[in-house]
Amino acid sequence: MSAPFHRRPFQSREPKHRRNGKIRAREIRVLDEEKKQLGVMTLTDALRLAQSKGLDLVEIAPTATPPVCRIVNYGKLMYEEAKSHKESRQAGPQMKEIQLRPGIEAHDLETKLNHAREFLEEGSLVKVALRFRGRELRHPERGLQAVEKFVAELAAFGNTDAPPKRVERNIQVMVRPLPRQQRGKTTAKGDTQGGPATGPAPRQAPPAAPEPPRA
Repeated sequence: MSAPFHRRPFQSREPKHRRNGKIRAREIRVLDEEKKQLGVMTLTDALRLAQSKGLDLVEIAPTATPPVCRIVNYGKLMYEEAKSHKESRQAGPQMKEIQLRPGIEAHDLETKLNHAREFLEEGSLVKVALRFRGRELRHPERGLQAVEKFVAELAAFGNTDAPPKRVERNIQVMVRPLPRQQRGKTTAKGDTQGGPATGPAPRQAPPAAPEPPRA
């Protein structure tokens, strides 16, 4: 039996923007290199103007009435659009995930806490996920307590919008970073990150004067 035939996804060979002689509209609104409007003109006049500047006429808004075209270097335009797309993708905060187990060892727990603190300090969202396996599902309250304790340890760097949520075999919660000026300064108990604040040592009462000798 022959192997099943899989169709490849169709990829259009049409360029992203029509340019120069590929533009179909007879009348267009024209922008220059600095995106300043030059007004509405015929396609022939716009092409002649672009050619006189050694640039391309690129259709950037084909559905407008009339369509909008820009006189620009086509390669430069594509670079600007790629850069803008990349910046828009990086604009939002990144999300990091920390995975826990109900019976996690103290050393591993501290390591994961340190990682979570670093992520929050960088301004990233932290998704805390605890996954049950096998018989661990018999005691989901243990997993919930572990997640709640983990989140409480991060109180100096982030907080949650909602309590931990059970999703099938997982317990999940999202921790959002505190404003930058508040991160790492105080914990839920009001102690500084470096440990509990120590005040001055209590003053000791002066030693009692010795009793005079009896006659």
